[in-house]
Amino acid sequence: MASDTTAGAPTAAPAAPRSRKSVTGTRRTVAALFLLPALVLLGALVVYPIGYSVVRSLYDQSGDSFAGIDNYRALFTDDGIRTALKNNVIWVVFAPTIATALGLVFAVLTERVRWGTAFKLVVFMPMAISMLAAGIIFRLVYDQDPDKGVANAVWVGVHDTFAQSSAFPKAHPGRESPLEPAGGGAFVTKGTVSAGDTVTLPLVGVAPDAMPDGAAPAAAPKPEGDRITGSTWQDFTRGKGVGALNQVDASELGYAGMRIEAVKDGAVVETATAASDGTFSFSSKADGAHLRLPASNFKEPYNGLDWLGPSLVTPAIIGSYIWMWAGFAMVLIAAGLAGMPRELLEAARVDGANEWQVFRRVTVPLLAPVLAVVTVTLMINVLKVFDLVFIIAPGSSQDDANVLALELYRKGFASDQPGVASAIAVFLLLLVIPVMWFNVRRLRREVRR
Repeated sequence: MASDTTAGAPTAAPAAPRSRKSVTGTRRTVAALFLLPALVLLGALVVYPIGYSVVRSLYDQSGDSFAGIDNYRALFTDDGIRTALKNNVIWVVFAPTIATALGLVFAVLTERVRWGTAFKLVVFMPMAISMLAAGIIFRLVYDQDPDKGVANAVWVGVHDTFAQSSAFPKAHPGRESPLEPAGGGAFVTKGTVSAGDTVTLPLVGVAPDAMPDGAAPAAAPKPEGDRITGSTWQDFTRGKGVGALNQVDASELGYAGMRIEAVKDGAVVETATAASDGTFSFSSKADGAHLRLPASNFKEPYNGLDWLGPSLVTPAIIGSYIWMWAGFAMVLIAAGLAGMPRELLEAARVDGANEWQVFRRVTVPLLAPVLAVVTVTLMINVLKVFDLVFIIAPGSSQDDANVLALELYRKGFASDQPGVASAIAVFLLLLVIPVMWFNVRRLRREVRR
């Protein structure tokens, strides 16, 4: 048998392994070169400012002396920063919650109406407006004057529907008047009245163009047997030396709707309302009484709420934020609704669930991941809100509406305290990190699914 010619021959050396490439076939060096510009920008615009802010927060105002944690201690001792921190808590709790809830309601309801797409467009449109423009818009909306501010125009209209304001806020007795102040803004006759008397109650102080629309030329009172008759009117005629004092003249108007009370021994025994020509009358029950014009005739017109005052400025600004961002929440939630398995909703209805139960027990749980994304995104957004507060809040209320981002600006530029401003910036970063960590963790959990 022939011997194996290959026996004892040296074994061939294994081939050298090839250099590995990335999954896409791109070499790591090339990938690094493409990533380098982004890394440079990230370092210059994010990493370096964060590092510099951390270092600067440990130094005093001049930046020459090490201050340690003194600047951070100011976060909890400075009244302005404490107010800003309190307001930020209010913002984080209410603004994302209400905006997300409204977005959910809009998204669900627009699925059931014919013009749902048009409605979504209208609700989402404020997102196209900058914070600066929105702030200017709502500064006008919240104007105190009902003739300028839409909010107070609506509020005053609703109020006056149920409680009509007086038409004579500036009216008061003139010279040699039979009336005298009765306290609290009311006026009363100096003497008592008797059955069969005629009484004149002249007033001045109302501009002719401010008289009620129903006012007619004033008429002098006429005796009516055992009744007490009278007239109340605007005792003023344009022109020097024209018209008689405390007497009805042809060009003078009656106080239509003026309320008159007959008061005897401190009690109101009868009331009357002046006609369009200012005339009124009482029965014999008013005999021996004083006639009083109550203060309700002269109260100032209701001027609405002080939306930008100390007590309402923060809720008012939050309202403007919700107006802008409810559309953002609606669009994201509507996208989640579009991908929801409809057979689950139909199965719940077949099992006898009503629409509210379907919404609460099926729709909302299935939308929980989307709702979490919207809420967390808005929470991060409101932590750094600045523009709306700076523009909408007037100088007199800006301290009450203060937030951390605005206080950072004020400390850094208005008060020239860069160390404290840097400490606020670092503190804001620390507040955002847990929210971002929660969001990243949730996204990773979704990817694993």
